[in-house]
Amino acid sequence: MILREFLYVDTDKVRAMLAQLDGGVAEESRETERKEKRTTVGPRVAGQYFQGSGSETYTNKSLGDALFPMLEQTLEAESLLQDISEQVRDPGQWSSGELKRGLPVGTLVRVTAMGSLFDTRYAASAFSAFGSVMVGLHDMGHLPVVKANQSKGKQGGQQGRTPKRKPTDGSAALEDSIPDFPDIGGADGKDLRAFVRVSKGVFAPGLHLNLTPTKGVLINSRLQEGRQYLDSEADILFARYGTEQQEWTVVGSIGSYGTEETSLPDMDFHNADGSVNRAKFAEAMNAQMRNLGRLGFIDLPQHPGFSLIPFAVYRSIPRSGAVTHAH
Repeated sequence: MILREFLYVDTDKVRAMLAQLDGGVAEESRETERKEKRTTVGPRVAGQYFQGSGSETYTNKSLGDALFPMLEQTLEAESLLQDISEQVRDPGQWSSGELKRGLPVGTLVRVTAMGSLFDTRYAASAFSAFGSVMVGLHDMGHLPVVKANQSKGKQGGQQGRTPKRKPTDGSAALEDSIPDFPDIGGADGKDLRAFVRVSKGVFAPGLHLNLTPTKGVLINSRLQEGRQYLDSEADILFARYGTEQQEWTVVGSIGSYGTEETSLPDMDFHNADGSVNRAKFAEAMNAQMRNLGRLGFIDLPQHPGFSLIPFAVYRSIPRSGAVTHAH
């Protein structure tokens, strides 16, 4: 028996898949047994007598945690789910392209590998908290003023203030919460704001699980908010699970592989009469985005890795290895 600690379950996908496999998902049961005894007097007869028995039991059983294990077992029984944990740990499977050839997009897989959580929003929050501490300690006189940084950040009384920006969309940018502070330990407020700006491109704000089964390979899963179990604030999730790598299991379908294109995309999307060919235009724009994804500048899979659309993410709860001896 595997006891799972779920981080994420996409219950909509799980229900839809189970409905296709089993013709529906039973979520409640009702058993009725009735026994009655009554005596009535009517105008046409002297008396009526009826005897029976009755009891009613109603059970509304929420399958909850049982939904996904049911799906996992059914998929395995139908040979629809492949465990590729060993394959992804083999560098040769990636370099030869054998893994991609054997696992086309849409394949249902289970991967158990070392991985870590990442959320640009949490990074911005953590950097903001760090900057606030630095400003507070500096104002309390516990940190020296580093003269070498006076020209790098804002001058004089400007240090320690949160930079004012006017985003074009009218909303506050994540990095705006990070105040200016003196360079203590190799980074100042300007540096941390730059880190967050880069993070917003490389990993779109939201919770990501990054599996790194072998060196140089990333399997990325974006965990959609509003799904079962993923109902905590980002800072709570990181307080619970940390930023260190640990072993995670993801069950889902392969979304897409990182592009192997290395040439710049062709931006000729005009017809012979000078009009815009919409199909060519869309492909040209997608090619531009694939190129940016290849460079790691936007949130797309990077060769040779792939994206994984998760049905569930969990940790297996280890069994105790201790042996209890009777005294």
